Amino acid sequence: MYIQLNGQVIYYEKTGEGSPILLVHGNGESIKTFEVLIPALSKKHTVYALDSRGHGKSAAVSEYHYADMAEDVAAFVQALDLVKPAFYGFSDGGIVGLLAASKYPTLFSALAISGANLTPSGCRLAERIKDRLHYMKTKDPLTKLMMTEPHITKEDLSKITIPTLVLAGAKDCIKRSETKRIADNISDSTLKILPGEDHFSYVVKSPKLFPILDEFFSAHCY
Repeated sequence: MYIQLNGQVIYYEKTGEGSPILLVHGNGESIKTFEVLIPALSKKHTVYALDSRGHGKSAAVSEYHYADMAEDVAAFVQALDLVKPAFYGFSDGGIVGLLAASKYPTLFSALAISGANLTPSGCRLAERIKDRLHYMKTKDPLTKLMMTEPHITKEDLSKITIPTLVLAGAKDCIKRSETKRIADNISDSTLKILPGEDHFSYVVKSPKLFPILDEFFSAHCY
């Protein structure tokens, strides 16, 4: 389905019945990232999976900013009259969730994120070098986004008062100190570092994420 939000055409899919959950994927991805997770969550919840602006089947854009994506999520909740949906975001989707929950503290009932960072320097050096080299060759605006944003402060995080689950893999490209910093500055947060997992391994088309989210959302969804 398509919906127009903030002057952008956004594609989303709705499945299941029950309390609402929003899913937002990572950089350069689409709803397909969650093709294993969606059917599992849909057994208990109404799942709304969004293609972020400029991704998947959503309309193309000339430049990307996380704040714009967060505003899209807030507008989506309002447009569909969703009452305190829960939110899960992977990587860039996690950044979007942090921004939306910080700016709109009553928007969600619960927040789960994985592999998110507060600033570009929150990524490990090898990852930043790889992005820089890729951008030099391609001038890809999505790579530029990761090189220049986000800039989320402790003050921003302190505005998030809902139950929050902060996930990362033990081998994540996000520094462990960065993941811990996120959890430490959100008052009602739970931190889980997953042994043996990298940035993608437990999320992308994987069954490993569902039981973790199921436990969290079962406790905190309305």
